[in-house]
Amino acid sequence: MTASVTATAHQVSVKALGWLHTHHRRGVLQTGTNSADVADPNGAYKDLGEMSLVASLVLRESVSGATELRLAGEVLDHVWRQFDEGNMLYERLLRYPLMTDSLESYAHLARGGYRHEAMEQLFEHVTGLRSVRGVEHLPNRKLAVANAARVVGLDRGDRAPDWAELIRATWLGNAPEPWLIDWMTGYSMTHTVFHVTDWGRRTEDLPAEIDAYLTAWLPAWIDIWAEVEEWDLMGELMIVGSCLREPYCDPGTWDLLARIQHEDGLVPRDGSAVSDDIDDRFANQQHTAVVATIAGTLAVSRALGGTAALGDMAGQA
Repeated sequence: MTASVTATAHQVSVKALGWLHTHHRRGVLQTGTNSADVADPNGAYKDLGEMSLVASLVLRESVSGATELRLAGEVLDHVWRQFDEGNMLYERLLRYPLMTDSLESYAHLARGGYRHEAMEQLFEHVTGLRSVRGVEHLPNRKLAVANAARVVGLDRGDRAPDWAELIRATWLGNAPEPWLIDWMTGYSMTHTVFHVTDWGRRTEDLPAEIDAYLTAWLPAWIDIWAEVEEWDLMGELMIVGSCLREPYCDPGTWDLLARIQHEDGLVPRDGSAVSDDIDDRFANQQHTAVVATIAGTLAVSRALGGTAALGDMAGQA
């Protein structure tokens, strides 16, 4: 990656993180919400999980400046407080042991250094139950749960997942005809890569044949979604590029992402007009800002020799 591309990726991620930090208090649960009240997991609850993910990765990579590390820490602090310092996730797991969102949300916080001893004891018990281990998830979702358990440290001994089997069950694991990719399989494919590699930290865990397949076809897929102005999926595909053994980072795509980014850091979800309403702007563009921040952070980290060389930082959180 050239210095100019690294600078562009850094600029995009810094501005997107700044926008997320400016608006992160819009991602709040209603006053009095408890674990049983999360009837809309795709609302503020999901937003909080995504913000904790991006903040944890910015802190893990540590390639941003001191200001950005402070902003990421403040976002993570906000999420921790919203979840009542982990108590809400603990109570939710008690009530809904077959649901995985408590573990997945907690994994981002654990990556950032927040721990809840009672919850980890409960995870230890729940993840050993046959009923919990047998829940039927989509294949890429199984990988999400497996990686969350790995981050928290619950994948030891006989609880270690068979990663090869989990990968083979996915769309990507079947070496699909690349011209048949669509919007849904595209998102599923990206998340397969994210979870197998723990967001670029374990690039060697991506099977060599899949790495070669993605190296061949990822550039074409990025071009396709750039052409139809699906910026969110384009950004996710750019993250995939940083999860390969030999990272793929196209200067033209980074220039494009920098051009469509608004001056305040907002990154449009697609080619549609962006609302002037502040709440609508956050609701509709928050995910793309998360994606842009992660894409830029990982691209810069790989350019500087980070991520894959970091070792098992999750286990040290």
